[in-house]
Amino acid sequence: MRRLRTASARRLSAIFAIATALALTAGIAQGALTGAGPTPSPKALANAVLDAFNAPEPDGVTAKIHFTNALLPSGSLPGGAGSPLASGADGRLWIQKSGDFRVELQSDAGDAQIVAIGRKVTVYDASSNTLYRATLPDEAGDVTKPGDHGNEKLTLAKIQKALDRLAKTWTVSGAEPTTTAGQPTYTVKISPKDDGGLLGAAELAWDSVRGAPLRAAVYAQGNSSPVLQLEATDVSYDAVADSDVNVAPPAGAKVTDLTPGASKHAGMEHAKTEHADVQGVAAVQRELGFALHAPDKLAGLPRKEVRLISMDGDKAALTIYGKGFGAIAVLQHKTTPSKDAKGKGGGESALRLPEINIDGATGSELATALGTVVTFERGGMSYVVAGSVPPVAAENAARGLK
Repeated sequence: MRRLRTASARRLSAIFAIATALALTAGIAQGALTGAGPTPSPKALANAVLDAFNAPEPDGVTAKIHFTNALLPSGSLPGGAGSPLASGADGRLWIQKSGDFRVELQSDAGDAQIVAIGRKVTVYDASSNTLYRATLPDEAGDVTKPGDHGNEKLTLAKIQKALDRLAKTWTVSGAEPTTTAGQPTYTVKISPKDDGGLLGAAELAWDSVRGAPLRAAVYAQGNSSPVLQLEATDVSYDAVADSDVNVAPPAGAKVTDLTPGASKHAGMEHAKTEHADVQGVAAVQRELGFALHAPDKLAGLPRKEVRLISMDGDKAALTIYGKGFGAIAVLQHKTTPSKDAKGKGGGESALRLPEINIDGATGSELATALGTVVTFERGGMSYVVAGSVPPVAAENAARGLK
């Protein structure tokens, strides 16, 4: 199922990332690997991957699913369980042969619908009556365009070469014979060799006969249970009707556009292009209308990059400290009257974050199993410090911005 495996698998990973981000701002299970059921014969990883891409393509996939989200500590969400995107839930998944799909998560607080049609993606959260939408980049929407490498014949040698490159920076397991949703599957686990931040490992399980991905999981360091997991618990491979996928959200939903470059400011896209090559402390400082705070080191990490970017159409600075998953990113920009007036609000459904003191400035902190985000304002400036690091590292970085 090459079309379904390539297009939908990449888009599903993109949706997984979007759902994770929404869970953070909105304030699947280990038993699938060990449950009884058929397991495939042992096979080298490269052979298992090649066989998955060459497997007969089904007409579609319908599955019962379970989504686990343990990013946020228990009790940190307002109103109890909250959105199924933030707290996890059971649901259904439909994938058409074209790669278009819909995910439905069900909860007492209201269902969530994730729909991908072509490059258009919508995420509807009934608990807040909010529709999030985005248009994915071309390469994420269709990886089989004429003239790209997706049309080249995939060989065992090419797969092994790619795995050898991956093994230089990641520890890669073999293809472990497992059972997922009652189907024989192979599971591969990868973990960073060097600084992976708080990321411990990631796993992917796919149907050994049809090649369909049936489970994806992410683990935090030192945690044997996944903090993020999407798994099928029951699956069938039959054609999926358009009506099962193309489901429109309610007409009265609040809309948030997450498409990169989307803005109410007409000149934002021009500003992004104009700023793309402005790098380095001196060059960025010349473009800014405020003092850039970018010390040589922050929280013990060396400064690696300073870049001029656009923030709601205004000039801002992005500085990266360290490298890999353990890096820390700092976003610095001017606050505006509208942000000052509204920044402390949020209503009853907003995620109320713990407040922290940053050398006299009041900030907020979002600490998750995979990373920390600290925000604060000082002297008419707004700062965001984020990284796959413990809270103490992010707080130390925030206090070092002088």
